[in-house]
Amino acid sequence: MRFDPWDAAFVADPYPAYRELRERGRAVWSEATGQWLVPHYADVSALLRDRRLGRTYLHRFTHEEFGQQAPPPENEPFHVLNGNGLLDLEDPAHARVRRLVAKAFTPRTVERLAPAVERLAGELADGLLAAGGGDLLTAVAEPLPVAVIAELLGIPESDRALLRPWSADICGMFELRPDEETARRAVRASVEFSDYLRALIAVRRRRPGADLISGLIAAHDEEGRLSEQEMISTCVLLLNAGHEATVNTTVNGWWALFRHPDRLDDLRRHPEKLSTAVDELMRYDTPLQMFERWVLDEIRIGESVIPRGAEVALLFGSANRDPARFEHPDTLDLVRADNPHLTFGAGIHYCLGAPLARLELKASFGALLAAGGPPLRLVEEPQWREGYVIRGLRELLVTV
Repeated sequence: MRFDPWDAAFVADPYPAYRELRERGRAVWSEATGQWLVPHYADVSALLRDRRLGRTYLHRFTHEEFGQQAPPPENEPFHVLNGNGLLDLEDPAHARVRRLVAKAFTPRTVERLAPAVERLAGELADGLLAAGGGDLLTAVAEPLPVAVIAELLGIPESDRALLRPWSADICGMFELRPDEETARRAVRASVEFSDYLRALIAVRRRRPGADLISGLIAAHDEEGRLSEQEMISTCVLLLNAGHEATVNTTVNGWWALFRHPDRLDDLRRHPEKLSTAVDELMRYDTPLQMFERWVLDEIRIGESVIPRGAEVALLFGSANRDPARFEHPDTLDLVRADNPHLTFGAGIHYCLGAPLARLELKASFGALLAAGGPPLRLVEEPQWREGYVIRGLRELLVTV
């Protein structure tokens, strides 16, 4: 099978194509995507830390200097929102914003959320079982991270239904070659979500609470405070990254467990294995398959010299199945001890929300495994959504 992000068969199972890419070399040019594909764990891990690459180039070059076209002016609201978030900032701006966000988004913040996360996960699991089954994605996987992020940000319960559509529309722009309609939806969601958060920030300035937005307003150091746009972009990134990754890890993980009933039975009998199991499920079927970076200064990867202005695609899904780093990489080993998967990234862009994601995943899987009554069974083989970069199922129908 060849690397083809627009082919449904490839999206359903990209791992044979990854094996072929790893055999072809350390950097493989893709005519289809116009990128250098990097499939090996050692290279992906090193390049995530290499400052010759960047999520953006605008901290050093103009579009013209870098040989790129500026995005259409009508898409500016999306690019302003995305460009001021931690995921796309580069140093020194990234270091300043991350330092200030870390002052508000502390390990204690995650600890404070733990009881609410476990309670909500239990309620969602009980609801699915009481109904005799249903779509695990919409009944459990989606509501949990959205509710947790909303609780973290202090978004009123009456407004939380707005978040999932906004997140889905904005994340459509992270796929390869988004079309005009995808861009229009992303721009509209960017404007609406930004306006909503701007109004909420104004309220929190007058009446601070125990939520993260109040913490971001208060965070400061010798260099000053976060700008309003940086706060808005941080909140949106927390929703998008936290939501999309957790939802897809949940459903992709359950689909993997249903295909390995012996592992699923063992996990039911030994829930103490959940900590290693969650990380193994993230490694085994990674929700974020590709992380793109611009080449800011010429680099060599193996035999390939990659010039400034090119784009590399760091293939997380391939790196996490690389036999040079993981023993029996295509085996789902729920007690895998040596598991430095790259699902959360590495380097300065390592996921700030990783502890919260692990908390949510352990609570979600634990609640469904521990709930009373007969175990869940798969109703039918699921279908994969269109889209390869953020890879997940359309639905996961289960019954008891």
